[in-house]
Amino acid sequence: MWHFIASTGVRRGEALGLRWQDIDLEAKTAVIRQTVGVIEGRIIREPLPKSSKPRVIDLDEKTVKVLKRHRVAQAKDRLELGSRWLDEGLVFAKGSYRLRKGTFAGGPMHPDRVSRVFDARIHRHGLTDIRLHDLRHTWASLALKAGVPVKVVQERLGHANPSITMNIYAHVLPGMQARAAEQVASLFG
Repeated sequence: MWHFIASTGVRRGEALGLRWQDIDLEAKTAVIRQTVGVIEGRIIREPLPKSSKPRVIDLDEKTVKVLKRHRVAQAKDRLELGSRWLDEGLVFAKGSYRLRKGTFAGGPMHPDRVSRVFDARIHRHGLTDIRLHDLRHTWASLALKAGVPVKVVQERLGHANPSITMNIYAHVLPGMQARAAEQVASLFG
């Protein structure tokens, strides 16, 4: 899941709501159609992402390979658990690790628990202290610095319009402005 969020810029709830039926590994796409959240401590599913409409995310080759390996591992979990696996088709479903007696796997993971596990792994490995949501910001900042058009970044992140993306990631643009000035000036000869 960490790789998927870091390589796509999706929100935590969007990753948790992703279903295998919404992924086409051959076409290298994922469609964000639902999210998983929490209201009053209970896990809820919302049929559409924050932008109120599904969006297609193109996947890179490495992410496709990671998802294929994950699907195989999940299939093994499903076989081992038998009737204790309630198949909801989720890509990042509650797995068999630390499954208490009388509970089931296959359903949505609790978003807050996912963030706590991420935080614990960051600290365990001595990495820079970042939040899970910062993977989204990192993706957007790197994309803009790499010259990905703001409109593409906006669509990928699911922002309603490019001005939202510009306002959030304006800190990335100063160096880009200078590079753009030089690139356009070179066209005038």
